[in-house]
Amino acid sequence: MSEQGPLVVMYTDGSALGNPGPAGLGVVLISGQHRLELSQGFRLSTNNRMELLAVIVGLEALKKPGCRVQIHTDSKYVHDAVSKGWLNQWQRNGWRTAAKSPVKNPDLWKRFMVVSTLHRIEFVWVKGHAGIPENERCDVLATTAAAGKNLQEDEGYLAGSASGELLI
Repeated sequence: MSEQGPLVVMYTDGSALGNPGPAGLGVVLISGQHRLELSQGFRLSTNNRMELLAVIVGLEALKKPGCRVQIHTDSKYVHDAVSKGWLNQWQRNGWRTAAKSPVKNPDLWKRFMVVSTLHRIEFVWVKGHAGIPENERCDVLATTAAAGKNLQEDEGYLAGSASGELLI
């Protein structure tokens, strides 16, 4: 591996039809001439969970640690939580916000924190539905997955993690 590691450009999107409702995620990974598209659908979840889960699924798909990953997301929720340091503050506060209320989706944020340590990550916020081809593709992947058959269960959502309850 070179000192800087390989560059992976990742585009992600999440969708929930009804929010909460049937939900899906879409990911496009690009590294050199390689391209991988991923999608998953869930019976019941929220848009924010899908936006975050898309990032996690994309990072978990990387086969080798040490990649430079440029993550393009149209989710201010995900982008700002990481880029503005909210995530680290939430962890220090015992998964509570600055206002002392429980953080939403702690199960996914904890999963993100584990997988994010394997790579050097940079988040890039992109405007949704603005004609950015790969972001548009992720939207199609996510909405198609949400509208599909044989949807998976989002166990974290069903267990109450989305509302901020900690699963112990």
